[in-house]
Amino acid sequence: MSKPIIFGEIEGINEGFHFNNRKEMMLKSFHRNWAAGIDGNSREGTAAIVLSGGYEDDLDFGEEIIYTGAGGNDNNTGKQIKDQMWEKGNAGLIKSMDQGLPVRVIRGSTHKSQFSPSKGYIYSGLYSVVDAWEEIGKSGFKICRFRLEYSGNNEIKKTVQQIELDYSKRARKKVESTIIRIVRDTKIAWQIKKLYDFKCQICQVSIPTKLGHYVEGAHIKPLGKPHNGDDNPNNLICLCPNHHVMFDKGVFSITDNLQLIGYLSGSLVIHNNHKLNISNLGYHRQIHGFE
Repeated sequence: MSKPIIFGEIEGINEGFHFNNRKEMMLKSFHRNWAAGIDGNSREGTAAIVLSGGYEDDLDFGEEIIYTGAGGNDNNTGKQIKDQMWEKGNAGLIKSMDQGLPVRVIRGSTHKSQFSPSKGYIYSGLYSVVDAWEEIGKSGFKICRFRLEYSGNNEIKKTVQQIELDYSKRARKKVESTIIRIVRDTKIAWQIKKLYDFKCQICQVSIPTKLGHYVEGAHIKPLGKPHNGDDNPNNLICLCPNHHVMFDKGVFSITDNLQLIGYLSGSLVIHNNHKLNISNLGYHRQIHGFE
């Protein structure tokens, strides 16, 4: 792959463009790798992925994709025979997530999805990597998982639908926005923030604003597919923006006895009236490789 990696749209190849084979994708560096599904590296990031049915754990919901990283498959049978590692293209997807780099998504005819073409490959538009974790796959081996959300310019799907949960009814309300983020439940989050006097449970910092002080409600077990965490005070902690991002990205985690592990040391400040769901702490440690 001597050609340089190119992020974003490539002139002359619009969403919906059909390729007969992989070779056609390589001509303009649209997807430079003949065999692998990921075109990227740990240094620059990942620019494109191909969904071709090579991994049994992939989930395709159209505007949302739960993607299995590369590696661990037997070359002859295609079966998962060993753990995947956070390296090469997998590390590149992390880089793209951290730096907000767009990823071109291509669906192949061998990918079992209603969004796949009957033959060849179709360019499905730009997606953003919004979450990454590890879990045990169907074959019993560790796999790297990524959640991607559509962020292209198709007029039919020009915005990403976010999820906001109503506290009293627990009903999902759709909020249209071009910002890819799950909107936190304001009532529950406000209760947790008020309980901690709007101070981070890690560093005790409270950010002053013109109208008061600012902190964020962080869900321990993430909301939305495939985590399906509950929007409940026992799944929420109060964090400053920096520690919120670090927690969501798995830079550190929390033990059952509320000790910080990973990049941070110390313990989580906890109020007597705040009871956490310990199983959610275990889930966070598991998906970020602390167990």
